[in-house]
Amino acid sequence: MEVSKLNTNGKNRCARLRFKGLFVETVPDPTVPPGNDRLFWCNRTQTCLGPDGRTVDDLECTHLRPCYERL
Repeated sequence: MEVSKLNTNGKNRCARLRFKGLFVETVPDPTVPPGNDRLFWCNRTQTCLGPDGRTVDDLECTHLRPCYERL
């Protein structure tokens, strides 16, 4: 399943969730299609697994996980 938008609005995203888009400082170009590479890592563990041993991404890292930190 391909997700067209990342949950980057800050409302529900864990403060520890990281992805490449956070470090790219360019003006978005609407003529370039999104990469949708879906590569995420946890800032606490520095891997694709959170402290609870589950994978991290913009849809899974919510308040329902014990390691979640609100932005």
